[in-house]
Amino acid sequence: MSTLSVPNLAAAAGPVLEFERRILDSVPEIEHWFRLQWLEHTPPFYGSVDLRNAGFKLAPVDMNLFPGGFNNLSDDALPCAVQAAQVAVERICPDARRLLLVPERHTRNVHYLLNVARLVRILSSTGLEVRIGSLAEELTEPTTISLPGAERLLVEPLPDQTLLPPLHAGWSVRRKSNHFACYDEVAGTFARLVQVDPWMINPLFARCGEVDFRDTASNECLVSQVDQLLAAIREKYQTYDIQQKPFVIVKADAGTYGMGIMTVHDASEVAALNRKQRNKMAIVKEGLHVSEVIIQEGVPSFEKVEHGVAEPVVYMIDRYVVGGFYRVHPGRGIDENLNAPGMHFVPLAFHCSCNLPDPRAAPGASALNRFYIYGVIGRLALLAAALELERWDPANSGATDRGAPTSSTTPALAG
Repeated sequence: MSTLSVPNLAAAAGPVLEFERRILDSVPEIEHWFRLQWLEHTPPFYGSVDLRNAGFKLAPVDMNLFPGGFNNLSDDALPCAVQAAQVAVERICPDARRLLLVPERHTRNVHYLLNVARLVRILSSTGLEVRIGSLAEELTEPTTISLPGAERLLVEPLPDQTLLPPLHAGWSVRRKSNHFACYDEVAGTFARLVQVDPWMINPLFARCGEVDFRDTASNECLVSQVDQLLAAIREKYQTYDIQQKPFVIVKADAGTYGMGIMTVHDASEVAALNRKQRNKMAIVKEGLHVSEVIIQEGVPSFEKVEHGVAEPVVYMIDRYVVGGFYRVHPGRGIDENLNAPGMHFVPLAFHCSCNLPDPRAAPGASALNRFYIYGVIGRLALLAAALELERWDPANSGATDRGAPTSSTTPALAG
């Protein structure tokens, strides 16, 4: 087995190292608990989770049910991905022979198309005939797209289909606040299992549902919520003697794609936004107007890869961790959004660390253990996503139907 390097982490990582010890001491109980949860709840077909490791806290900050970075996984991760996809297909439709993959409308981004090609490779390896269908109105006949490495994609007009994940899992329909409300429940139950403060794995958050960034007079709710959340974070910092300046992340509640995000250290910063900043926050991808925002506790990232601030992104198919990567941005600080131009990706070595931690290793000394814990937190977010989809399914009584998404922004699956 090759030696894996652990990214540089600030020395003030004591709480997370203690958390790692508790996780390693509880692996049988944790895996049994997850197994029981999946008997009661159906995992999404796939998903990815953005994590932030502050040394004193390890928490998810975003959950994507249409992940678009499969091309950033290492080749060593592919066998795990194929096995997990086989399980998902057997659970959903064991006699399926064909599968339709639906990418987003605008397919000029080469990196995104390489992601689609990687998905085709994974899903084809499960024994399915995979075809690609497009939602783009201008596509009226089958079209071949050439990619780097001599790869080619054949894209065809989309017929009517039943989609997996469902349409209410799309970025313009889902609400991040709904997801993190579910995650709050999951994190609380898990924290009792391993006997830690749930705050160590759970970002505090608030929501404002009536925001107009172009009218500063209407943002009293946002200023008030930011102020209250910062006060709650300061209280936690005092409890744990954390010598950091608290901050929050304000972002559109309905998907961001790296857009409509700002870091705030004081509520006065929200009240004093200039016109350029307000315009940047008011509109996100495909011209979607922002009227609802989530205010989320900022989790600084003390991990560095190749001299850049880094955050791990965990990829899952069905209930299994199949790989991941570090999102690295050498031009951003520990309190900033890394999903921005200038970022690059470094694969995580999940191929040998998904399910087999080393309990003999000292906390913080083993990449195997670090990546296993990332997978645990990733699966907690995946479980929260399962609850979210159940509770906000328009087909269920009492669920909120916010309308169909403007498009499928990352691949959807059709059967």
